[in-house]
Amino acid sequence: MGEAAVRQAFLTQRDFCTAMDAPVTARVCEALAGALDRTTATGRRVLGWVGQPIDDALPLRLVGGLNAMRLSGDAEAQAAFAAETSPSQTIAALRAVLARHDAAILPWLDGPPQTNEVGRSAALMLGLMAVSRSLGHPIELLEIGSSAGLNLLIDRFGFDLGGVRVGPQDLPIVIAPDWRGPSPEPAQPSFASIRGVDVAPIDATDPAQATRLRSYVWAEKPERLAKLDAAIAMLRKRPVALEVGDAADWVEAQLARPQAAGTTRVLMHSVVWQYLGTERQARIAAAMQGAGSRADAAHPLAWVRMEPDRDLARHEIWVETWPGEGARRIGFAHAHGAWVEVSDPIHPAPRAPRD
Repeated sequence: MGEAAVRQAFLTQRDFCTAMDAPVTARVCEALAGALDRTTATGRRVLGWVGQPIDDALPLRLVGGLNAMRLSGDAEAQAAFAAETSPSQTIAALRAVLARHDAAILPWLDGPPQTNEVGRSAALMLGLMAVSRSLGHPIELLEIGSSAGLNLLIDRFGFDLGGVRVGPQDLPIVIAPDWRGPSPEPAQPSFASIRGVDVAPIDATDPAQATRLRSYVWAEKPERLAKLDAAIAMLRKRPVALEVGDAADWVEAQLARPQAAGTTRVLMHSVVWQYLGTERQARIAAAMQGAGSRADAAHPLAWVRMEPDRDLARHEIWVETWPGEGARRIGFAHAHGAWVEVSDPIHPAPRAPRD
């Protein structure tokens, strides 16, 4: 990528943030397109980026590092993220932060954001409800790209999905997105087991790692931060089953394990597919197809995913079942779960989700 393409990526991210009702983060992304220069190691690495800056979430890597400075109390960083700051003031403040905290911000470029947004579980639960209605049985849930494992708490969250209550309602988190379209048909999924994997899992019970997760929450969204903090507190009380590993290796191994009769095995993920690369994507899709060909009424299989469609600037919710009628797009969702929209449930799709 050339420097012009990298700067354009920050403007593209600005547009994504605007579409997702995050005007402050959008303004910071726009300012970074002009503020970045080669006087800092961070600026040189960003402007010389060798990958695909949008696919690599490069703007959000840098925004996360800058937001960490804001949360630490840095005055210039707080000014950069202040709603009333002018564009020129934002650029000046960002340059000051990058100069002063160059060494601290640079490592934030090493990997993609691990947002692990709790609100996304509403879209995932919508998919799991569809699986329960279609296949029945307690669910053996397998999640890839689990990050800190916060969405592995899905059986401990309460939900209000268009007026339909799901899960326990007496816990710290009840997730109630803005609902668009008809309410879902009621269903109460039950879980035989819940496990996840991540190539670099975050221990959210570690204060430093919790701070990292908090830094990825956009500055103008305190309600997201409150849900994150509540979920971390739940993890501290009772951890989840989260492993370290490669997503494709893990999926192949899990699908090769014997499946107990009377359980539904479900692969679940959200906003991870783009980070896997085409080789891992193909392996996972092939493993699911192979396992699906062996599935039967006593040993059914399902695939629930929430992944972005950048052309639409929103995320699609897909469900695929074996035995079943193929893949169905059942709705759309805001990237962080602020809203969920139910769509016509009969939409044929390719077997592998979109990049």
